[in-house]
Amino acid sequence: MDVLTVCPYCGVGCGIYLRVRGGRVDAVFPSLNHPVNRGSLCAKGWSVPFFLNHPHRARHPLIRKGNRFVRASWDEALDFVAEKLSEIKEKYGSGAIGVLGSAKCTNEDNYLIQKFARATIGTNNVDHCARLCHASTVAGLIKAFGAGAMTNSIEEFPEADVILITGSDTANQHPVIAKWIVRAQKGGTKIMVVDPRRNPLAQIADLYLQHRPGTDIAWINAFLKIIIDEKLYDKNFIEERTENFEKLVDSLRDFSLDWASKVTGIPLSLLREGARLYAKADRASIVYAMGITQHVSGTYNVISLANLALLTGNVGKRGTGVNPLRGQNNVQGASDLAVLPDVLPCYQRVDDPSVRKRYSELWGVEIPSNPGLTVTEMIHSAGEKIRAMYIMGENPLLSDPDINTVRRKMGELDLLVVQDIFYSETAELAHVFLPAASFAEKDGTFTNTERRVQRVRKAIEPPGEARADWRIIADLSARLGYPMDYSHPSEILDEIQRVCGIYSGITCELLEETFGVRWPYGGKSK
Repeated sequence: MDVLTVCPYCGVGCGIYLRVRGGRVDAVFPSLNHPVNRGSLCAKGWSVPFFLNHPHRARHPLIRKGNRFVRASWDEALDFVAEKLSEIKEKYGSGAIGVLGSAKCTNEDNYLIQKFARATIGTNNVDHCARLCHASTVAGLIKAFGAGAMTNSIEEFPEADVILITGSDTANQHPVIAKWIVRAQKGGTKIMVVDPRRNPLAQIADLYLQHRPGTDIAWINAFLKIIIDEKLYDKNFIEERTENFEKLVDSLRDFSLDWASKVTGIPLSLLREGARLYAKADRASIVYAMGITQHVSGTYNVISLANLALLTGNVGKRGTGVNPLRGQNNVQGASDLAVLPDVLPCYQRVDDPSVRKRYSELWGVEIPSNPGLTVTEMIHSAGEKIRAMYIMGENPLLSDPDINTVRRKMGELDLLVVQDIFYSETAELAHVFLPAASFAEKDGTFTNTERRVQRVRKAIEPPGEARADWRIIADLSARLGYPMDYSHPSEILDEIQRVCGIYSGITCELLEETFGVRWPYGGKSK
């Protein structure tokens, strides 16, 4: 039996078939007709069966007794967690509890984990790994365009006259998208790479600009300055569809191109050549990743790239736009569905009374008004302001900065609950461990880097007593006095599309008939 689903690794969202024999996945094949990968698959995708069948997969709930874990039933584990969370909430308040969602889990899992934090616990202390990668993309693109995602689609890259790639080692990190870019170049698209490293795409680029790390805003401002000085900007687009053009001009009036060249290490002649190549293209696309976002100035790096696209009218038509390549398979969906401390689903501010009122009515409880703590703030406050953490599908002891501090602070918690498919480094510190089902063992949806919402289909049963994340959350929430009465992830998606405007009309019935649809979806649900 071959089951169509979505690769669980990166944000590209390749369509794959899982071949099931004897209740196990023993092979994986790329979908030939999927609009994203069209028969391609990278080494990570081909390796899926190895982790699904790994002998170290988590199989049973565990409760720490002294210095060791003891196997427990689900009732024992969930009752223990509910009792401890209730005690901590009563003693310290709901703000003493922190929750982490996961970019590896489905949209339905993530919607429920943030609903669990806000409606069940009563806190906005909910976050996930986007904080460490593309949170600056969300903040920057929302400020520029009103949505924190790719403005365009992967299939449009061959329609661009120029593709500007910066802060992305696309060939190694998003190989399937790199194939689209190489295909575009073979069709006549010019490739420009601006990156400190001469990565594989830089080696074949039509123009390569090597800048010093941390000088992104300097070279982008140099591009802006050159385009303005040489009047290469799109006057009509600016007048009709942008704001604050004169402020941008004023901010660059005294900007020195010689200084920019000296600071960035890019010769002035190449800065001019790059700016002209981008500005003179009828359709120019910007592609970037965490080489842009993982800086102290990450949000401003993103806003600067958005200004470059807006200045030249490269927004709102095919083959253009500002296109962040997201890292994990569902980091876009987890962000869309508010596994973030300052927004509710669809990036609606939690400190907006009208937004809060709507969700309070929908969920039947009062939503806390103050933005919560980020993942780094929660961990640094562990044992002090934060007394308990519930972690779904995240491994801070591997992914967060300064792991010695993370280990020490997590060891000070009164309660640490880890819910995962493996006994991770973080799980070793947990008071309770809950075994979860992988993507191949549950139904749901992922949202890829181009906003494509796709069906994830259950192919096999979870190992041992492992359960789907959404089911674990719902069972725990009921024990805490807030029932979540869902019998299937399709019911959760139906709620999502009713409360989150950009997902409106996207239902399981619709997705069964397609390779997914990109939000915002303009059709009618079925």
